Amino acid sequence: MEPVRKAPTIQDVARAAAVSTATVSRALSAPDRVSESTRARISAAVLATGYTPNQSARSLRQRTSRTILVALPDLRNPFFAAVLDAIEREATGRGYGMLVANRFPGIEPARRMRDYFSSNRIDGLLLLDGTVDLQQLIALAGDPQPVPLIVVCEEIPAAPFHTVKTDNAKAAARATRYLIELGHRRIGHIRGPDDNILTGERQRGFEAAMSAAGLEIRKEWLFQGAFDMETGHAVAHEFAALKERPTALFVANDASAIGFLAGLREHGLDCPRDVSIIGFDDQAIATHSWPPLTTMRQPRAELGRIATAALIDVIEGKQDALPRSPVVLQSELIIRASTAPLPR
Repeated sequence: MEPVRKAPTIQDVARAAAVSTATVSRALSAPDRVSESTRARISAAVLATGYTPNQSARSLRQRTSRTILVALPDLRNPFFAAVLDAIEREATGRGYGMLVANRFPGIEPARRMRDYFSSNRIDGLLLLDGTVDLQQLIALAGDPQPVPLIVVCEEIPAAPFHTVKTDNAKAAARATRYLIELGHRRIGHIRGPDDNILTGERQRGFEAAMSAAGLEIRKEWLFQGAFDMETGHAVAHEFAALKERPTALFVANDASAIGFLAGLREHGLDCPRDVSIIGFDDQAIATHSWPPLTTMRQPRAELGRIATAALIDVIEGKQDALPRSPVVLQSELIIRASTAPLPR
């Protein structure tokens, strides 16, 4: 039997960073009292050793949990993997832990979040779910026990919360313009689910680019999707049954695009010979699909890092009032083999 590995201690971090244990403790509990270069060394040492601060003991001393809650709409969605990884890295480097809550049908999301906060398990909330009722969120973030809250990835209309997101409409327009630049004039769109704000933003970008180019948006070429492979696969059957098909498709996310590619082959159709496909997100699987998927890359790690740093600043009183206007990061066009110029 292998011996049980001893958990890394604060002394291990101090040795790795070549500082005293007191300096490590100070960097984790009051980072503003430690120089930036020393904080960077300690953060690297925390990651290298795998050290996790004793949150329970610290909570008893400071009456805080030094833990943030990350609320997701669907933990099964691979899109969130890079975001969660960046959140955990940033939080750990600042001496915080992380809890993840998945949305469950039939349970009021805002009530579940309040339960976490009222039991002193969390100090703040990163919300990656744009479907939570706005009035419930406003009540959650209000007196007498205000919850520091930042919305990430999905913007909630008219919400008074700081938001970190990507340029969904502009990125969708850029994706559509790329298809137009390749010579395509008959272009369709696979939407996301109706209850997701990203669906509307990305469709608006698609329609704006089509209108600017003077191209017709045909109703029969707008397909209902759901941000998953199964729905994309089903849309491929609808596509194959059309008497007149578009020569290119902008798809609202990568999972739907990859499902569509699989369904396309079942009908003897080829991408990009018969139709060019461009997705959105640049999930890891996009590189390994066949053909490799052209897509709009969202800066997911930056989304997680920036939002986490802002939330911890709020928790620690460094930013009393964050700007109402959202932080908007730019997506990048990644060109692969699923798009090609329109054949003459």
